[in-house]
Amino acid sequence: MRSPQSTHPGDRYEIVDGRLQVTGPQPPSHHAAVTALLIKLKLACPPGFRVAVDSLDFRPTPHHTFRPDVLVCHRDDAGPIFTPRLLLAVEVLSPSTRVTDVVHKRALYEGFAVPSYWLLDPDREELTVLELQHRHYTCQAVVQAEEYHHVDLPFPLDLFPMELLT
Repeated sequence: MRSPQSTHPGDRYEIVDGRLQVTGPQPPSHHAAVTALLIKLKLACPPGFRVAVDSLDFRPTPHHTFRPDVLVCHRDDAGPIFTPRLLLAVEVLSPSTRVTDVVHKRALYEGFAVPSYWLLDPDREELTVLELQHRHYTCQAVVQAEEYHHVDLPFPLDLFPMELLT
């Protein structure tokens, strides 16, 4: 979904159950975390996968269009503007999106069987890693600033939240 011309730069548009949801521009710390995570994922990304920020929507149904802060999908699933399936959705929390990301999007991504969902919290300097097991997310780790965590989904990667927040 492309943004209407009468909008503000930096607004994010998503469709949930046929309704338009708009999130305003995010602070510089949010953008810095998204950029750092994009670089980390791109460097580790094996052939056959696509890592995207703002260039690809997740559209599991005609009535649902999401734009995670960072997403990973199979390259074959990525169309020119959207993908119907995700391997990973990442949301970087901010005061204006915390409830939506932690509660609502978690439930929606879980319902659309997104295998892995990460929540990066710049204020708390932590990363929460959730993985789908038996159709429900289970918390694999809550990694603090300088702690280390290894993930295998969507592909092997070592994570240090502080690297993503500086």
